[in-house]
Amino acid sequence: MKDTLLTTAGDPRKAKFIAISERIIERIKTGELQPGDQIPSENELIKTYNVSNTTARKALLEIESKGWARRVKGKGTYVLNRTEDHHLLRTLGSIYATRRGFHDSLIAEGFTPKNIVLEKTILPDGISSEINGRHFIIEGPVMKLHQLRYADDILIKDEVKYISLQLCPKINRIPTEVSYFKVYENAYHLQITEVQQTLSVRILEPNTTNFDLARPTAAFVLDSAVVCTNDKVVEIEQSYYHGDKYKFAVIANPEKQPRPMV
Repeated sequence: MKDTLLTTAGDPRKAKFIAISERIIERIKTGELQPGDQIPSENELIKTYNVSNTTARKALLEIESKGWARRVKGKGTYVLNRTEDHHLLRTLGSIYATRRGFHDSLIAEGFTPKNIVLEKTILPDGISSEINGRHFIIEGPVMKLHQLRYADDILIKDEVKYISLQLCPKINRIPTEVSYFKVYENAYHLQITEVQQTLSVRILEPNTTNFDLARPTAAFVLDSAVVCTNDKVVEIEQSYYHGDKYKFAVIANPEKQPRPMV
């Protein structure tokens, strides 16, 4: 669908690339595009606004030069995190966000990520977890990965993952900063059918966790399970998110209503 912005804008003398950039920046300001979201590519702008590749490229450069987005080489242009306190917004229920992965999400938002692996071991026995009233089990062997996730040298996530070595043999040899969701799909050709998640809050006391806390601080606790074909559980996770650094949103996907018969 063509965007009518360029024919309805109040100033016909305004350069097309400026009009396009202003439209996208407005989408960022209203929250339609969130920090870390990919903004339309050069080809998408050409198709949407019926402009040349030069105009589309200049529009993207204009958005980036004004500090609203940054280009990640070989991946695209992403909305930067411009919140005053640099809160990180994460969306539960978003397969897109899950597929992109934690490391790449931080880079897209303009942060410098760092991981410290505390434990990476193979457990011969299985692991289980109760999420949303359901029992999820991974049969052994299982890789346990415990790592600390930093953004600009600030610890923001204490993450523990359990991954099936039956479904993903030798995944323990893969670098830990990758998006495991992409690895499941691309390297092991698993079809992800379901992601179950629960979010709770726990008060963490100073000197009792890996977070450097000066006072009791709320932390988000995320429990999740990733399920593939035949109800096989490929991953179970329990992670703590620094409560002062995060905000969470939820995507609701209402069931499609049946079309009326005619």
